[in-house]
Amino acid sequence: WLAEAQIKDGPVFRRIDQWGNIDRRALTPQSVNLVLKARCEQAGLDPALFSAHGLRSGYLTEAANRGIPLPEAMQQSLHKSVTQAASYYNNAERKNGRAARLIV
Repeated sequence: WLAEAQIKDGPVFRRIDQWGNIDRRALTPQSVNLVLKARCEQAGLDPALFSAHGLRSGYLTEAANRGIPLPEAMQQSLHKSVTQAASYYNNAERKNGRAARLIV
């Protein structure tokens, strides 16, 4: 699809105007969220349970759970703030760490 759209660099998910022309600019976060919710509904899922932010934060949480180094995960999630991205890692460590196992 990237070849068909002639996308060689820049954002993968781009704006498409009413005439079908592909823009160089990325979709806005709001647009990504609307597309995600529409696709969830088409798949028979409750769109209220999904959000673009949830997918992005869920990615970082899962990366933390799998032991992926934070800088490597941030390259994929495109988080600019280490503090924000690290908060997902800290939450995963709290849930999975040795101290959490004492509560069982």
